[in-house]
Amino acid sequence: MISYLKGTLVGIVKQSATRTLLTVEIGGVGYDVQIAPRLVQNLPPSGDPVQIFTHYQVRDEQPILYGFASLAERDLFRQLISVSSIGPQLAIALLSTLELSDLVGAIVSGNIRILSATPGVGKKTAERICLELRTKLSEWRQTSGLDSTPTAGLTPDMREDVEMTLLALGYTPSEVVQALNSLSQDRESLELEDAEAWIKGAISILSHE
Repeated sequence: MISYLKGTLVGIVKQSATRTLLTVEIGGVGYDVQIAPRLVQNLPPSGDPVQIFTHYQVRDEQPILYGFASLAERDLFRQLISVSSIGPQLAIALLSTLELSDLVGAIVSGNIRILSATPGVGKKTAERICLELRTKLSEWRQTSGLDSTPTAGLTPDMREDVEMTLLALGYTPSEVVQALNSLSQDRESLELEDAEAWIKGAISILSHE
């Protein structure tokens, strides 16, 4: 119904850890849009022009606009809320926890541990997301142009150990995925033969960010 809003960014209000509203003024009318907190860092200063892609939904007779930085992000949001028991807030939380390409990659590869690190997403919910969306997103990823480079040199069992340790150390799912992706693209890191070496390599990368 409303594909996007293009106007002046008036302000941003963080209502909770997972709920952030921005106001866009268009023709003297202010529109409140709920966005993933991650989007805030990519927004221009207040008073500057902004374009936000939107998803319109009516809940409990109240209209709500959800905002996204790109069409791909909005498409993924719509895919997520098509899964049984996944509502808009949980979908926003997933989009806030992982970068777009990393979230798609986690679903396609069935990475339950990384998905369930999102607040509110348990193991069963993560499994349901993978079950219902794995095939769809695998095909969608190819047409959307999202990076699908695998984490080379890291076996599934090793990856599980590495992710468990890094998450337990307090790193976010997004930080963990980005660090492992970075290591896998470094030819020297492909010489790593055990989980401990990957953990040390990931911590080294994260400590310099």
